[in-house]
Amino acid sequence: MKFDWTQGALAEGLRLYDAGEFFAAHEAWESVWLPAPEPEKTFLQGLIQVTAAFHHLQRENRLGTSRLLQAALGRLERYPACFGGISVDLLRNDIRQCLQALDMGTPAPQPRPARITCLG
Repeated sequence: MKFDWTQGALAEGLRLYDAGEFFAAHEAWESVWLPAPEPEKTFLQGLIQVTAAFHHLQRENRLGTSRLLQAALGRLERYPACFGGISVDLLRNDIRQCLQALDMGTPAPQPRPARITCLG
């Protein structure tokens, strides 16, 4: 399966994610994830878990955020530095930094969303 982040549901999900509309991004990517073959399916599931995590963070559910980010990281660990046109290394590093910020406890500052960045 070839990812095209310039059009369709993948592009729309990325646009929504970058706009902080995490639930809508999750919905857009789910339409691609459901029929996807492996290994793309698990990769997309990791991205969807990242979007769901930041949706939880918007709702001030830090425990749900942490659990989803840990699950996403577990799925994304098996992928190379770049997969499907996405910088997986950057994404994994951002997830780890966010988890560290969440572990600091209250009143830790809100961590910024992990970057899902397309490589050109």
